[in-house]
Amino acid sequence: MKKLMFLMTAFIGVMLASCSKQEDLTASDDNYSALEVSAARTAAVTDTVTKQKCKGNITSIDPAALPTTITTYISTNYAGASIKFAGKDAQGQYVVGVSLNNVETGLLFDANGVFVKTLQHYAKKAKLTEVDITTLPATLTSYITTNYASYTVKRAGKDADGNIYVAISDGTNRKVLLFDATGAFKQALETPLHKIVKLKKH
Repeated sequence: MKKLMFLMTAFIGVMLASCSKQEDLTASDDNYSALEVSAARTAAVTDTVTKQKCKGNITSIDPAALPTTITTYISTNYAGASIKFAGKDAQGQYVVGVSLNNVETGLLFDANGVFVKTLQHYAKKAKLTEVDITTLPATLTSYITTNYASYTVKRAGKDADGNIYVAISDGTNRKVLLFDATGAFKQALETPLHKIVKLKKH
């Protein structure tokens, strides 16, 4: 009987450890998703097209709130794509960043949801390559240690220009910070509130 109780306790312990590990993995994945969405937003806001057409002022919106005309356009022209970022400017125009087969594309729509133009340099800045956090520049890690003492670096990614996006968390809150290629701090980015949306073919 004692042996059976011991085996039961050991089994429960293994199951709890397994669940805990899975939760950590999920949290880690979410952090990298946050990096990708932050990069997509930055790419959309700083693209030359949005700077000209939207003055660079874009407010993030939930992709689920996009007009049907936009989601239909994306489903038709980018079947199977996922929406990484959606935003709206002061004129009511929509900017949407989509990803299909690891190719990033930024799209501009008017206030009625009619396609206007493809963003010119979006792909270059929206695409991230994951970086081993143990190889991050000392200036970068020193900045985080000094300014975010209670936070831990979770994931990091680099865009085509060498800019480094870093996801940090204190166990409750998470932030995304942007650094240049040398590890010098540039800005704290808006933390995405929504997850990447996978579009279904109509």
